[in-house]
Amino acid sequence: MSKHKDFILTPIINILHEVVSANYAVGNGMETYPLSEHVFQSAFLRMTGSQEQKMKCICWELATEDYTYRYNKYTKSKVGECSTYGEKKDIYIDLLNAIKKYESTYSPTSTEFDKCKLQTDTLNELKALFSSSSLSVWGQSSFLDFVGYYNTVFAEDQFALDTHLFESVLRSQYELVYRHRNRCAHNTLSYQQNLPTLTELLDANYRYDNYVTRFTVLVLIDKIFIELYKKYLAVFEGY
Repeated sequence: MSKHKDFILTPIINILHEVVSANYAVGNGMETYPLSEHVFQSAFLRMTGSQEQKMKCICWELATEDYTYRYNKYTKSKVGECSTYGEKKDIYIDLLNAIKKYESTYSPTSTEFDKCKLQTDTLNELKALFSSSSLSVWGQSSFLDFVGYYNTVFAEDQFALDTHLFESVLRSQYELVYRHRNRCAHNTLSYQQNLPTLTELLDANYRYDNYVTRFTVLVLIDKIFIELYKKYLAVFEGY
């Protein structure tokens, strides 16, 4: 049995559940607001780091069984940090191709891959988690705004396609996630003002540049890869 299997199949949203549990006794009064950025940023970095490691584990699992893939992935090119959209998209295609080696007609747009359920479950899980914790109070306006635009931004036709992970709307949201990941990871916020510029406020994407949406993008990606990896295990082990 794969030693990475349990890690790959462990939902990344568990990190947010741990954060909620750890902060349960803190409360949600005004005096707790100074904690919010530290808590959000810590959870965000744990989630991005975990997802990057999961991407690398998936690559290694595929390379363990397919020597041609191993040569192409690790010798002709190299596996990077798995943090950019392009890297995640490539691994998504790699996983699809690995499934199609055993089931050539498989498609993530088929009824077997239930995108409607995946979309609905993602929203319901995030709503339940935020509404029952201090996280929604700390990011109340973002949370309420998020519930309003969720079905548009995270529409079924925006993710898990035959040739790419995200369509343009969700891809632009991931770029916001990636930009914030770099700001946090490299501590560039330490020498920048903690206020948006007028240009940023006028940007159409500004309303989406918040932790609620960032968490949701990461959770959605995670759910997609878990479903595909489950399918890969099923076709590989049943071959």
